[in-house]
Amino acid sequence: MKKLHKTHEEATDEMFRRDPSLAVDYVNAVLDDTDADEAELLLALRSVSRAFGGVQAVAQLSGLNPNTLYRTFSSRGNPELRTLNAVLKVMGMRLSVQPLSRACDES
Repeated sequence: MKKLHKTHEEATDEMFRRDPSLAVDYVNAVLDDTDADEAELLLALRSVSRAFGGVQAVAQLSGLNPNTLYRTFSSRGNPELRTLNAVLKVMGMRLSVQPLSRACDES
């Protein structure tokens, strides 16, 4: 029997698969949120990883240990830069540094 409804997670995963730029926007929104912490970023990356086959698939494609990646994506994770870069690369993303706007300099 075909499912008539999708869960929020399923719909979000499908949306990220169809338009990866939305996944980029989501991760950037978390990074731009001045109240967000590392745990929220890692949970966002875990969420986005579902659209790319889940933690197991991302681990395999990035050459990382799946158990380590599950721990990394937990709210208490503390990834190394190379781990973050490997995961983002699999998802078609990369880290980037941008200057603060002038408005921030004036405050």
